[in-house]
Amino acid sequence: MTETCLTYNDDITKPTCNDDVTKISHNGDVAIPSYNGDVSIPSYNGDVIKPSYNGNVTKPSYNSDVSKSSWDDDIIKPSYNGDVNRNVIGSEGRWLPIFQVDAFTDKPFSGNPAAICLIEDEDLTEEEQQNIAAEMNLSETAYLRKLSDEDDFSTGSRFGLRWFTPTNEMDLCGHATLASAATLFYIMNNPSPQLTFQTRSGELFAKRQGDFISLDLPENVAHPQDRQAYSRLLQAVVGETPVLDVCYCSSVGGDLLVRLADDTTRETLENLSPDMGAMLAAHTGEKLRGVAVTVKGSLTNGCVNAQGVGYDFISRFFSPWVGVPEDPVCGSAHTVLASYWANELGKTDFYVRQCSSRGGDLKVRLREDGRVEVAGMATVVLMGKIRI
Repeated sequence: MTETCLTYNDDITKPTCNDDVTKISHNGDVAIPSYNGDVSIPSYNGDVIKPSYNGNVTKPSYNSDVSKSSWDDDIIKPSYNGDVNRNVIGSEGRWLPIFQVDAFTDKPFSGNPAAICLIEDEDLTEEEQQNIAAEMNLSETAYLRKLSDEDDFSTGSRFGLRWFTPTNEMDLCGHATLASAATLFYIMNNPSPQLTFQTRSGELFAKRQGDFISLDLPENVAHPQDRQAYSRLLQAVVGETPVLDVCYCSSVGGDLLVRLADDTTRETLENLSPDMGAMLAAHTGEKLRGVAVTVKGSLTNGCVNAQGVGYDFISRFFSPWVGVPEDPVCGSAHTVLASYWANELGKTDFYVRQCSSRGGDLKVRLREDGRVEVAGMATVVLMGKIRI
């Protein structure tokens, strides 16, 4: 058998050949993989994540003040301190802790994802916040900030909160508020029974409710509209599907509520394929954030969960005007939907689903004081830093 063995000097990879196996070694702070049989077992030095392998489970650990995580068995248990955000790291520029949380779901890769940035030392500029939101390219990126130097994310209960789509700042976002609360509760281990967020829509509240996080949001009332005035837009959204009612709500940033006929099936709603270009071209009137298309739930039209429990209503939400063709699960839209369906169904407690491809279930309650409780689960799917 003929072998070709290459030799390099300095810090460059030095492969050698022995039988049929190539053994590569590195020096300096470069990853040093070694091979045993067919399994690759890498190890790292320096400040790089040092994973070790036990069976098929990877257990990484982190240093510095940014993220300190420990794992017991197969369950990830991250912990952070109050000084989570040291904005200046060496000569490489400013880095911010950033997390991605799937809201209104108990499992990854479903529900509605939101990115959460923690701002401790100073506010970001408007341009920086918009650039980060465009980079993340999710329906919303939220910015949590301390309100005083004495506060920290692990023990405080009051924070500032703003939301950005890839193209715009929003007046209200439910799922990113839920994701922000989950970041504080689950990642920062914040023990506060209730969190208060100062926002463009006033004070919002989040509290633990068993396995759920419950949001306290303002009610937003929609008013009946002449369907003919929206004929082109309706055609772009629902095509020939029969429409029973059209209402408009200005207070949440401009939501059009479109109720389809009661015999419309869940499958029909899920199969709608709006023409986003035609939607943008059709609407030239009042401010519009999005279109909520909704159907009354029943056992006969397929509006049930996997266990056969019926939903009170289902919906989808389209918002190309703010750079989000479809919002997977929109918490703020349910402050409009709850107000509408309370009048239609004569009840104030709802179990509902938003029927996007990712989908999510919500518990919604309209209170007599004009507030709406929107509750859902949340799952952390990503932890890291972003350079600005």
